[in-house]
Amino acid sequence: MDVTLSSSAAQRLRDADLTYAPVGGTQTGEVASGFATFSRTRTVGAGRERFEVAARDLLRWEMHRRAGLRVQASHDHVATGAVAILRLGVGRLAVAAPVRVVHVVDEPGRQGFAYGTLPGHPESGEESFVLELQRDDSVDFTITAFSRPATWLARAAGPVGRRVQSSITARYLRSV
Repeated sequence: MDVTLSSSAAQRLRDADLTYAPVGGTQTGEVASGFATFSRTRTVGAGRERFEVAARDLLRWEMHRRAGLRVQASHDHVATGAVAILRLGVGRLAVAAPVRVVHVVDEPGRQGFAYGTLPGHPESGEESFVLELQRDDSVDFTITAFSRPATWLARAAGPVGRRVQSSITARYLRSV
């Protein structure tokens, strides 16, 4: 864990409203108009052991760390209602992205979670990260998201902002 959020900071994030609706859209496919959507899948190995190791790391925020983000979380293990501030960049140039876990997938052959954006996040929307052990023993990792710019800086970034998001998604896929 990079740094654990203080109990007061975690409570402020828990009390904040999510910046989008409907919650759960990455699972249901229900997404309000005006949001860009995407889903990417990558095979990350094979076998039950690979699945279990990848799931353990995913549910401990390791994917985010390996992708170059700093993680301040209320819990060292992902759980529904857990909150985190993900930071990309250094010093004054770092971008803070507060999130709340809105859904956890905990099935024998499927593990993962989704988080939603909180005030202060440059985007508004939801992102899910799900590992699945397939019938052929391959382990697939799928990232599904919908978002739109939430801050003036994200809106001003335009297509560059989408490229940054795409780059981070690629880092996530490689880091698992």
